[in-house]
Amino acid sequence: MKPFLIGIAGGSGSGKSTVAQRIATGLGAACAVTLDMDGYYRNLTHLSPEERRHVNWDHPNAFDLDLFVSHLSELTAGRRIERPVYNFAAHARRDATVSVAPTDVIVVEGILLFVDPRVRDLLDLKVFVDADSDIRLVRRIRRDMQQRGRPIDEILEQYLSTVRPMHLEFVEPTKRYADMILPRGGHNAVAIEMIVAKVRDRLTEQAS
Repeated sequence: MKPFLIGIAGGSGSGKSTVAQRIATGLGAACAVTLDMDGYYRNLTHLSPEERRHVNWDHPNAFDLDLFVSHLSELTAGRRIERPVYNFAAHARRDATVSVAPTDVIVVEGILLFVDPRVRDLLDLKVFVDADSDIRLVRRIRRDMQQRGRPIDEILEQYLSTVRPMHLEFVEPTKRYADMILPRGGHNAVAIEMIVAKVRDRLTEQAS
């Protein structure tokens, strides 16, 4: 049976990862796996650490979309992939990869997930997680300071120079491709339960 692909898009700090994890948890570990688009940033180790700090990581060109589409296609075809792992502190791809096996449901998430038409065509359900800009900024500050060890000045500089303008130019317009717009992110338990129930019904239909 072809895996059912759910795409979760939305701005940085909107709650995409929480939504993706709760959908996967609701469906069960044996049934669903998550795939984070962030692992597919281009490997720019040929640049110096200082040069990498000034790369626009919120532009579609920052991602290795060809590899990402190839991996989604492989999973859809029922084949295992080796997912890249990105080191956000060093702005570089790690040598190690993570093996991901296809399951009944694959939950994919990323800020620019709906930008590439090849990706959109592979997704069976597209969800856009919507959150106010001030909430997204606060969440981003907390995440980057606690998980990535970045100073507040650097976080705010990046937000004002690239994150916010790229959100307005590339992320927000992709909302029109969504089958469902989910406000309040991971706090919207009712919407998440509805998605889980819908996917379960679809799996039952495919199996019968």
